Amino acid sequence: MPEDSMTIIDNRTGVSYTLPVKNGAIRAMDLRQIKTSPEDFGLIAYDPAFMNTASCESRITFIDGDKGILQYRGYPIDQLAEHCTYLETAWLVLNGELPTESQLEDWTCEIASHAAVPDDIPRILQGFRRDAHPMSVLASLVAALSSDYPEAKNVHDPAVRRLQIVRLLAQVPTLAAYAYRHSLGLPIVPPDPSLSYTENFLSMLWKKDEPNYQANPVLARALDVLFVLHADHEQNCSTNAMRAIGSSFADPYMTMAGAIAALSGPLHGGANEEVLKMLDEIGSSDHIPAYIRKVKSGECKLMGFGHRVYKNYDPRAGIIKRIAEQVFAVTGRNPKLDIAIALEKIALEDEYFVKRKLYPNVDFYSGIIYQAMGFQPEIFTVLFAIGRNAGWLAQWQELLADPAQKIARPRQVFLGSARREFVPLDQRGAAGAAAV
Repeated sequence: MPEDSMTIIDNRTGVSYTLPVKNGAIRAMDLRQIKTSPEDFGLIAYDPAFMNTASCESRITFIDGDKGILQYRGYPIDQLAEHCTYLETAWLVLNGELPTESQLEDWTCEIASHAAVPDDIPRILQGFRRDAHPMSVLASLVAALSSDYPEAKNVHDPAVRRLQIVRLLAQVPTLAAYAYRHSLGLPIVPPDPSLSYTENFLSMLWKKDEPNYQANPVLARALDVLFVLHADHEQNCSTNAMRAIGSSFADPYMTMAGAIAALSGPLHGGANEEVLKMLDEIGSSDHIPAYIRKVKSGECKLMGFGHRVYKNYDPRAGIIKRIAEQVFAVTGRNPKLDIAIALEKIALEDEYFVKRKLYPNVDFYSGIIYQAMGFQPEIFTVLFAIGRNAGWLAQWQELLADPAQKIARPRQVFLGSARREFVPLDQRGAAGAAAV
């Protein structure tokens, strides 16, 4: 019997099966041989929300949630946040290795040269209401790029794929800035290729009448680090959406629009906005004990704590906490930070939260920083999307290169009615009709 295998005994039939174990996993299709009769479809795994099911093999991001480890292509997130720019990190995530000096220079110039969006985009933008949420606008504009770049449908051509990757990395910040300016009733500011990636984004957001916008270097670096921290995070909801849609060979613009939609939910990208609402509700450090009691009684949730993967301190949260002090040295201290720090201290010492392994996650401090930098809460998730752009594209690229992948099509456990005969309308009793 192979050492890397497991034996399953089906108590229904008494038959035993030997299943190979590879990389700590068994193939779900191997379960199909476990049957009660030749007519039996075979055993399937029931796993709502993919709690313990791997949908792919990946070499991009490694997470050990119990130890609080996050690595891109083997590099610890704290080292990348300290030493790399976002575009440098994007190259790493997409290509597997850190760029050389000349590669990074060429890559930076290439991205800058593609930052301008097609001429029809500003006209499409004017069709949105001023109070339209920037995430819905961003998703719509990214999808619209599919019509501007019809060659993108040739997803199996490596050169075509690479060009779309460059375009999306370059143009998503432009679209995001346009959406935000539109929501404020301000004219759009075209990209400036002479600026760095993050400085250019800030210029498109905040530039007024000055001929040359100069972003504060501390704030620009802080935002760049936040992009690095969000660049990828394994098979999360939006990345799973990117892979699932991409498995149909949809072009990357339509595919990414779906990922953006997934990110927009309050349980995913919108969580940092919920943290701010919670801190506003608490009001002051004096009210924290009362709020903690409400959380324990089930009246409300402790937003920004806990994570599906991390059962330890989210490594990104510690980095963001340090960045917060640098940002506040420029912007002035956000009073919400004092509430957040006090809340974190109490929660980390309280047996209720320690037992449940509810530690601060990336969302707990990021919203406070964004607000201090002048961003309205509606754009918080848009900023998340700009950073996650690199990871989505890397995962999409990896999916298309994986011969084991097919169009995503999960199984279901059917619990509905067995076969029934049709009943004519005039013979249906009202008592038997199910309410919709």
